[in-house]
Amino acid sequence: MLSVSDPSMRIDSANGKTKAIPSNFCLSVVVPVYNECDTIANVVRRLRQTHIPMQIILVDDGSSDGTREKVAALGESTGVVAIHHDVNLGKGAAIRSGIEQATGDVVVIQDADLEYDPCEFHRLMGPILEGKADVVYGTRYGHHDRVLYGFWHQTGNALISFLASCAIGVRFSDVETCYKMASRKHFQAILTELTEQRFGIEIELSARWARLGLRFAERSISYSPRWYGDGKKIGWRDGVSAMRCIVKYGFLKR
Repeated sequence: MLSVSDPSMRIDSANGKTKAIPSNFCLSVVVPVYNECDTIANVVRRLRQTHIPMQIILVDDGSSDGTREKVAALGESTGVVAIHHDVNLGKGAAIRSGIEQATGDVVVIQDADLEYDPCEFHRLMGPILEGKADVVYGTRYGHHDRVLYGFWHQTGNALISFLASCAIGVRFSDVETCYKMASRKHFQAILTELTEQRFGIEIELSARWARLGLRFAERSISYSPRWYGDGKKIGWRDGVSAMRCIVKYGFLKR
């Protein structure tokens, strides 16, 4: 059993100091998975290495490369919940399935492709556990000590974040980030309203939380982008869909 004096059981507070994680705390991590046979076991290993009291929820979204079997095997482990979709429905659908099974105090979304490092959870939890924010986003653009990647991909993200900020009324630097963390009650408060099946869920979540008047915070995170040849799935069509969602959930408030 880890004690609260162990660094792995502490969060980074806003004033730069560390603070103990409450002894009865649990973090639910929702992991949408689609054809990530080569990485999913490593993702679970990295999650466990954080030593945060954790419920891991793996949602296999109709994989066809052997991922389903790996998720099923991992689901036999303590603290891991395995969910399976018979067909590929999209990231948004997988997130909704995961939230329905979440029991932790706080919920965060984790991609299964190793682009995001779960060690960042200690930093992201700070504003929530200190009562200074209701929702925390991990921004890939909050600092300059980072890996650089494609100009058009990053420029597209910046444009989407700017337009989403205008439409939603919250200044986001990275609205498309995977790392969205909030208390479970805030996820559940909008669960029945969520309709986006694919990556449009990023905009819809942001807009619906903003309408509830929740307090947002951002903390910079590390990011190791992979390329399309390595299996990256988001494409230009998802960028067009993001624009649609900005209009629908932001400007029109649907």
